[in-house]
Amino acid sequence: MTTGRRQALTVGLGAAVAGIAGVPAIVRAQAPLKLPLSTVWPDGNFHVANARRFADEVKKATGGAVEIDVKSGGQLGFKGPEQLRAVRDGLVPMADVLTIQQVGDEPMLGIESIPFLVGNIDELRILHKYIRPEYEKIAAKYNQTVLYMVPWPTAYVHLKFKADTVDALRNVKIRVADKNSQDMCSAIGMAPALIPWGETIAALSSGAVSGVLTSAVSGVDGKFWEFLKFFHQTNNAWNSQMVTINNDTWKKISPANQKAIVDLARALEPDFWKASLQADKDSAQKLTDGGMQLVVVPDAMMADLRKRTAPLVVDFFKRVPAAEAPIKAYLVEVKRA
Repeated sequence: MTTGRRQALTVGLGAAVAGIAGVPAIVRAQAPLKLPLSTVWPDGNFHVANARRFADEVKKATGGAVEIDVKSGGQLGFKGPEQLRAVRDGLVPMADVLTIQQVGDEPMLGIESIPFLVGNIDELRILHKYIRPEYEKIAAKYNQTVLYMVPWPTAYVHLKFKADTVDALRNVKIRVADKNSQDMCSAIGMAPALIPWGETIAALSSGAVSGVLTSAVSGVDGKFWEFLKFFHQTNNAWNSQMVTINNDTWKKISPANQKAIVDLARALEPDFWKASLQADKDSAQKLTDGGMQLVVVPDAMMADLRKRTAPLVVDFFKRVPAAEAPIKAYLVEVKRA
């Protein structure tokens, strides 16, 4: 980070919001704050739309005492895997953090992407009941507070060709975003490359990879129809964004405004989840309109995928023993223990 950018963020944190005459006394009891929120996703992405809505509502709820400035497209210079540490170190006061990209620091944050652990959005809600408290403890260790969490839509395998057997995937070079996905692709015979989102399109353009494991939403963000022809509905993994705030910054916000922000985040989060479901539907349609074809994975292929990746759950427990209790509690509730 350059000295100028660091100074600019510092100035932003302390900048007074002018013209707050008439703001109720309950929200005037703190110094006004303008807080940059770092996100790597582009303006058209639904997570950015959620963050902007949250920012608008926070400004209203606090009478302008807290103003969140959403910086999309990675314009603050932080890559996805750097977000958790950037907030911890106070380089930016808030960020929209992709959990799986932080597994190098905190492997526990990769639970959602264990292959085929979660089959649908209803199961994901149940899983979050058990893992969110653990994620919040991790955030606290990194000097930050989780305000809300929103999942990405389910994963698809985007390829140049249609695959209807696991053997057809052998040795295909594919971009993945986390170690769990990397291990999954290796288990089924693919050649995975762990690449941040910001470098994915360049990898496709150069031929470094010939496929991408990600959501349909990211497929639209990357205009995959310019490179690929098919997207396979594998439902193999889920991942979430969590919007966090640095705890030193959080302490500068009055207790009344803290409560208003927490209440607002809790009230908006269900709508943000609905936005995720709708984004999946809309994005799948956009990929189709762009010339790609949606492939429903045949039952025999899906059974083979599950069989080859089953040992990865046990391996995850060995690598991350703390994950075993919440995952087993989840499996009991969904009657798969």
